[in-house]
Amino acid sequence: MALLFKVDDSRGSVWKSLFEQHAPDIDVRLWPDIGDPSQVRYFAAWQPPHDLHTRFPNLDVIFATSAGVDQFDLGELPGYIQVVRMLDPGIAQGIIEYACFAVLSLHRQVPLYLRQQRARVWQDHELTPARRRRVGVMGLGNLGVAVTQALRPFGFELRGWARSHKHIDGVQCFAGDVQLKPFLAQCDILICLLPLTDDTRGVLNAQTFAAMPKGAQLINLGRGGHLIERDLLDALDSGQLSDAVVDVLEDEPPSPDHPFWSHPNLWLTPHIGANTSPDTAFEVLLGNLRRHQRGEAMHGVIARHQGY
Repeated sequence: MALLFKVDDSRGSVWKSLFEQHAPDIDVRLWPDIGDPSQVRYFAAWQPPHDLHTRFPNLDVIFATSAGVDQFDLGELPGYIQVVRMLDPGIAQGIIEYACFAVLSLHRQVPLYLRQQRARVWQDHELTPARRRRVGVMGLGNLGVAVTQALRPFGFELRGWARSHKHIDGVQCFAGDVQLKPFLAQCDILICLLPLTDDTRGVLNAQTFAAMPKGAQLINLGRGGHLIERDLLDALDSGQLSDAVVDVLEDEPPSPDHPFWSHPNLWLTPHIGANTSPDTAFEVLLGNLRRHQRGEAMHGVIARHQGY
């Protein structure tokens, strides 16, 4: 039985070292040194190459090294191969940190004060108490729930929206298409943490922004495919949205002339919200491998029809 990683060299060496120390019975290989392909039962990667099931005839499981699997071509994979997303606690911690940084920055009008600094303007503005700031989270999976709970101590009015009904302490939850506009109407700051599926692609669009209160703010921590970039620029230029924090793009990195680089009301970061760390993800991955060896259900197996 072999586990094949297709990751960058530095992370690959850490993964291999961890398995050598704690699970030496598992044969860990690093792409492109695949050895005998018939021995590979497990494959771990951000984005696997095509025709995995023909290259590795005994492949049972593909482990994504990310919280999402939208970068996979699920239609190409036979149904008997399980696809498992990464439930690394380090990913959740990274997303929590980024979301709190972005929400607090927008809440305390830091983008405005930075613009004033560049213009050499010394002017204070009225502070809205957190209890009167409505923060909404689109996507109430593990990451969305973690973000809402991290924001609770600040006293924000918290809203959440998902495809199906959820019950989360301290969060007013909305569900489905019927409740999307009522949810958006109550979001002064909107955080996108949705999985990227056919249903959610392009969800951050002109209609979504128009449904939000005038002057609202956006944080996209989901995927670049959620955002219609031209619609965001139009919403910022018209004042429908006052500010945006964008960590993910459809095409990364953006071209040198991309308007996001220089827009005064937009902060752009290079997909740094969270990264899988072997140190924090190892126990999760090993636990799933052991479950599979024992014939037990693994944690994080995706539902093919949902895409997450």
